[in-house]
Amino acid sequence: MTNPLSIKNRTCRLFGSDNPDCLLIQPSARHETAMLDAEAAQIAALSKRPFILAAIELDDWILDLMPWPDRNISREDEAGKHAQDTLHYIQNALIPVLKERYGEHPVILGGYSLGGLFALWAATRTDGFQAIAAASPSVWIKDWIPFARKNAPAAEFVYLSLGQREEYVKNQAIARVGNCLREYDALLQSQLGPQRHTLVWEAGNHFTDNEGRLARAFAGCMNQH
Repeated sequence: MTNPLSIKNRTCRLFGSDNPDCLLIQPSARHETAMLDAEAAQIAALSKRPFILAAIELDDWILDLMPWPDRNISREDEAGKHAQDTLHYIQNALIPVLKERYGEHPVILGGYSLGGLFALWAATRTDGFQAIAAASPSVWIKDWIPFARKNAPAAEFVYLSLGQREEYVKNQAIARVGNCLREYDALLQSQLGPQRHTLVWEAGNHFTDNEGRLARAFAGCMNQH
């Protein structure tokens, strides 16, 4: 890991090669900082491509990533109002700095849980990401499937994964995640075709091997190009 960078008042931690041929971007909660070294090491073991992983430390995981309000996730008035700000930061602050430092390379956006949902949503707002790595994405959020039907991702490849135990929870809203992801996977089949997306079923529940799942998602995207 390099020393943390401050880019437009946000902390960004970099992991990987000084001479990458792809740029990985991950919104990150503060509690995930400790897992980032292990995640980067697993990505390196799974793909021969040199990379830089840029992990953005978010001020508020929920407020910064929710694309619209859902009271099952947050009852705060600001929920659902700031995902566009996060995307604007990635496009107009972070990526220009990375490309100035490392050159023009494909950009892969990825995340875990709500970060995965944000990545999928971001791919419908811009064509600036070559691939999307969405591990255990929160596609159970209200209105995701109706939104996705009308908004295909502009990325060249989408990697989805989910733990096999994630849909077996007492919370009925979260328990929808398995069926929602199956429906979204079928939707991507019609929007992108069979060669441009994949769905991987992982072992365990939502809190099992988060860094490993995200590493496999990023590496799966990298190995497509």
